[in-house]
Amino acid sequence: MNVERIENPSVQVTYTGPCGDTMEVCLRIESNVIKDAKFQAIRCAGAFSAGSALMEMVKVKTLEKAEKITEENIIGFLEGIPKQKIHCACLAKRTLQRAIEKYRRIRTRTDAKSS
Repeated sequence: MNVERIENPSVQVTYTGPCGDTMEVCLRIESNVIKDAKFQAIRCAGAFSAGSALMEMVKVKTLEKAEKITEENIIGFLEGIPKQKIHCACLAKRTLQRAIEKYRRIRTRTDAKSS
């Protein structure tokens, strides 16, 4: 179900959405490919479903391909979700996006220091 933390992740981000639900995403990235993806969520069963689905969807994808996954893709992967839980797919997508953005910032700083 992908609900756990990764030891020594490449990046870890926690995000609280407008609904008050919180999700944490941990990624291990090697050569621009997501090798492992795990998450934790607080408050909502829908967030657990959406988070687990998205973590499964992004494994072994490049960062660019992972970024292109939409909320609709997550909902499709789950074969639909109730309308009142659509915000959970948005929470998962936004948390992943923040993790990828943070990873790129870290990499940019690391690359600049080694130049």
